[in-house]
Amino acid sequence: MIFLYILAGIVGLLLILILLAPKKYHVHRSISINKPVPEVFQYLKKVKNQDNWSPWKKRDPGMKQVFTGEDGTVGFVSRWESDHKQVGWGEQEIMNIHENEKIETELRFLKPFQSQSDAYIATEADGDGTKVIWGFHGKHKVPMNVMMMFFNMDKAVGKDFDEGLADLKTILEK
Repeated sequence: MIFLYILAGIVGLLLILILLAPKKYHVHRSISINKPVPEVFQYLKKVKNQDNWSPWKKRDPGMKQVFTGEDGTVGFVSRWESDHKQVGWGEQEIMNIHENEKIETELRFLKPFQSQSDAYIATEADGDGTKVIWGFHGKHKVPMNVMMMFFNMDKAVGKDFDEGLADLKTILEK
């Protein structure tokens, strides 16, 4: 009988955690770049340019990459495979382009875990320059949402976004 009480307690605790755990996430960072919006946007909409400023490309410069379609257009897909645990395997597809405003992509991670996120890079006028906002959002599935109670996605990915945006600024302001 004690075993059943313990089992019921564990199941109850798990159900409470599932209900309380975050089900959605949204991480974003921004930076100001001293270049006009059209110039910055034209650079950003080419996914291949991310190789120049992506913190993940720096972690594994030798990752295997395959590109499908015309870069800078809806439907372009960038696939990567890496044995580096912070890079993994996945693909990014351009889903929508709002000229001089936003590039929307879908990130599909395959390894080390499977997930899908909606990502974006937005631009807006910032005085004579451009504010670039880089982010992604999605939903946590059960039981992953419970594990996310013990992992700060904003802190973990946010520092990578900060690093990448700083490198982007350096490249574009040369």
